[in-house]
Amino acid sequence: MAERLAGGNVALALLGNTIPTGAILFVLITMLGPVSGAHLNPAVTLAFLLRREIGTSQALVYIIVQVVGAVLGALLAHAMFEEDLLQVSSNVRSGPAQWLSEAVATFGLVATILGTLRWRPEAVPTAVGLYITAAYWFTASTSFANPAVTIARSMTDTFSGIAPVNAPGFILMQFVGAVIATGFMSWLLQTSVSGSENSNKDVD
Repeated sequence: MAERLAGGNVALALLGNTIPTGAILFVLITMLGPVSGAHLNPAVTLAFLLRREIGTSQALVYIIVQVVGAVLGALLAHAMFEEDLLQVSSNVRSGPAQWLSEAVATFGLVATILGTLRWRPEAVPTAVGLYITAAYWFTASTSFANPAVTIARSMTDTFSGIAPVNAPGFILMQFVGAVIATGFMSWLLQTSVSGSENSNKDVD
């Protein structure tokens, strides 16, 4: 829809991708949080696995379902807009800047989730929706930040696509960003808790 209405204006097409993505993330996380923890992203699932908050078998099932769901979503989008159901993206997204952007985007997403869960769990849907909306514009890669979405986007030859040959680099850096964020936030939140305890002792 964004590509069709933008009339060749790339910035407008990007904006058209940004707004519904942020909005639907808020809806999905609010709706599915009580059901499954709203695990929509293999990189986020990996973070919770590393934190030992979910088991390995559960994480694997989540990741399989995430990928299948993303692929089915791409096929459904093609059907709704009368596109060929099966496509291969020709949109080249590669190079150090793109890979770094995906690591940064996923680092920020995982950090947002873990930090908000620690201090304001009820605000997670809002925080994630706003973060992804912003990250579309402050990263060179337009912030895929999700391995399942990356796979699905390799199957659509539209504005949002990524050539299959470029997808592994994105996916690798997404997982790298998630792992780094998990370790960093564990340290940061522990430091914050310790600092709060010391501050309370000083007041007493």
